[in-house]
Amino acid sequence: MSSTDSNKTRYPERNIEQYMEYEIINNRPGLLGDISSLLGNLGISIDTINGVENERRGLLIRTDELNKLKRFELMSAYIDDINILKIRKPQVRDRLAVRHGRFIKRAEDDKKIFRFTREEIGILVDFLAELFKEDGHKMIGVRGMPRVGKTESIVAASVTAKKKWLFLSSTLIKQTERTTLIKGEYDQSNVFIIDGAVTNKSTNEEHKSLIREVMRFPAVKVIEHPDLFVDGMNYTLADYDYIIELREDEDQEITYEKHQKQHWFQDEDMSFFGGM
Repeated sequence: MSSTDSNKTRYPERNIEQYMEYEIINNRPGLLGDISSLLGNLGISIDTINGVENERRGLLIRTDELNKLKRFELMSAYIDDINILKIRKPQVRDRLAVRHGRFIKRAEDDKKIFRFTREEIGILVDFLAELFKEDGHKMIGVRGMPRVGKTESIVAASVTAKKKWLFLSSTLIKQTERTTLIKGEYDQSNVFIIDGAVTNKSTNEEHKSLIREVMRFPAVKVIEHPDLFVDGMNYTLADYDYIIELREDEDQEITYEKHQKQHWFQDEDMSFFGGM
């Protein structure tokens, strides 16, 4: 049984989950034990704790009253060894930071853009899976050059989230443009995957009509090549809830020059079937 399950069993009344992050001013021996004891004495359980940045720790905690956390924050002001930075309802980024021991990278100028490299695919899969678990409409764009791992990450995240995935347009085995869905595929828990390059170039109006219908459906839509998708489908980048950028390394430039070539679709992300 995990510590989270144990805390829920021992203290079922502590059903308010919060994320707390503090900066370590003086990392003296016994500091973590003192903080844990103080939290426990106030009726606050620690589910998970981990270092999340240099000299920072993040905690997922549970309590039955938010006032107890306010009391802890007031008392911590008298502890010279730490500085409380955040106490809030956990965001996806907070959960991943505690789980993986670091924050995922975010664009400075646009907070909806998250950046990953090929070696961080495990974290990316975890991030996408957490987004897929949330209910309702969500529009997620995934940028990246061919063979970097876009499609395999989306499918792996669907498996992790225990979601069924459906390709509405794709180039995995052959160029695919769905024009209809069968009754069982109209399910809000499904993940709908769209290749924005394929759909943008499509001359099949039935395919584009299906895409428009699904875009209005309250479910998760993941669009590879989001910039190309908006060009042909009357959307803007502002319509995306999240935009993921996946690169071989941090210096790789994401361009769309190859989309102008006649045989672009023959090799897009075929590495999905060739192993990671």
